[in-house]
Amino acid sequence: MVLRTETRLRLLTFLLRLAGTVTAAAFLAMFLPVEWMVSTHRWLGLGEFPRMPVVDYLARSAAALYGFHGALLLLISRDPIKHLTIVRFVACMNVLFGLMIVAIDWHAGMPLLWLLLEGPPIIAFGVVIAYLGSGLESRENADIQDLTPSSGGRTVGVRS
Repeated sequence: MVLRTETRLRLLTFLLRLAGTVTAAAFLAMFLPVEWMVSTHRWLGLGEFPRMPVVDYLARSAAALYGFHGALLLLISRDPIKHLTIVRFVACMNVLFGLMIVAIDWHAGMPLLWLLLEGPPIIAFGVVIAYLGSGLESRENADIQDLTPSSGGRTVGVRS
């Protein structure tokens, strides 16, 4: 299926914003009380939550890193054409990261449902972003309408 450039840009912008919003919400997990982590850990069937400083540190650090990733996605979603190199880098890194997460989940003995719901969606997101970004050109070469909300639909990237 071949998508028009405008459709690719709209979908790319939407997906970057959606993923950015969901992932940036991980910042909130940095402030979860330990008791909530303990009960969530138990509810997920992962056994007793190890109450050690390094576990608390790793959980909150991972939340912070996911949050920063979400902030980056929100930033590049404001102008994917301008940030096309970063969009393509993020797509590639999500595929690689998703593959690493699958391997880590497998090695750690995480439940199969966990493994299937974590790594593969990250991989799929990377593939879709790469596909949508592949049909776009950087601002220097593009002759498409600026579809950002503040543009009013003006044409951008046209060489004079």
